[in-house]
Amino acid sequence: MNVAVWIPLLLPLIAGPAARRLADALPPRAAAFLLAGSAVVLAGCSTAALALLAGAGALQLPPIAALGHLRLPLVGDEVTGPAACLAAAGLTVVCAALVRTARRHALLTAQARRTATRDGSAAGDLTVLQDPGPDAYALPGRPGRIVVTTGMLSVLDSDEREALLAHERAHLAGRHHLFLTAIALSAACHPGLRMLSAPLSYALERWADEAAAAAVGDRRLAARAIGRAALATGPRPRAAAALSATAGPVPRRVAALLTAAPVPPWRARAPRVIAAVLAACLALSAACALEAADDLHGSIEVAQGES
Repeated sequence: MNVAVWIPLLLPLIAGPAARRLADALPPRAAAFLLAGSAVVLAGCSTAALALLAGAGALQLPPIAALGHLRLPLVGDEVTGPAACLAAAGLTVVCAALVRTARRHALLTAQARRTATRDGSAAGDLTVLQDPGPDAYALPGRPGRIVVTTGMLSVLDSDEREALLAHERAHLAGRHHLFLTAIALSAACHPGLRMLSAPLSYALERWADEAAAAAVGDRRLAARAIGRAALATGPRPRAAAALSATAGPVPRRVAALLTAAPVPPWRARAPRVIAAVLAACLALSAACALEAADDLHGSIEVAQGES
């Protein structure tokens, strides 16, 4: 197996910062798709590289080679025993992290839905909890729910409530929990992708902010509702897939709703360069993973032909 197999393991360290920079120059919806899509591609390629390395090492073991009627050593296979062992250990860690992350998301979401069903009163897609602590969030599922406490309803006027609920409905309509799940699973595959989690969360909140502003027809009202809700809400535990209007850098989001700062000339050109770098990293990562797989497949065919 050639050196191409190692490249997908390194490219997230370059592509991650590039994706973050490019997301800052894009509209929120496009930024969310860019960040989540890039993370999934990079995570998939890096995990495939680990699997190929571990698989190539396993094929060097006589018992496994005998099962495939392979003649050892495999022609063209340059994977060393220590490298294969490290890859196998890394793949084991990745698999365990994936299971742990998926299980945690499922358990916390199920627990939050049980709490909302048990303690809240439902009307349509809205569940009101009898809780003096201000809070509101979108809870995915079938059906999706918007959970709001009586404490939150008491601190907002009717127009602000409408804007806040429109924000949470935008989360459900856009299926934003899938973006969060994708980035969490990707980060479990490669630690270098954790840097995309906060930018994605911000992009999703800005996406919902803009949807809320469009729904109520007043950007200042949407900004005021989000700001007041954030000031009233304290730190509260939530399900990993729950999305709240009070999450992330609220002052930055409010400023984005209230102002439309002109793009500096240097930033107008910068996204093109960053986009080219990111596209090259994604394409190279996928191409190297495919090349490594093809190389291993060729070695196996030769070994089978000679046996």
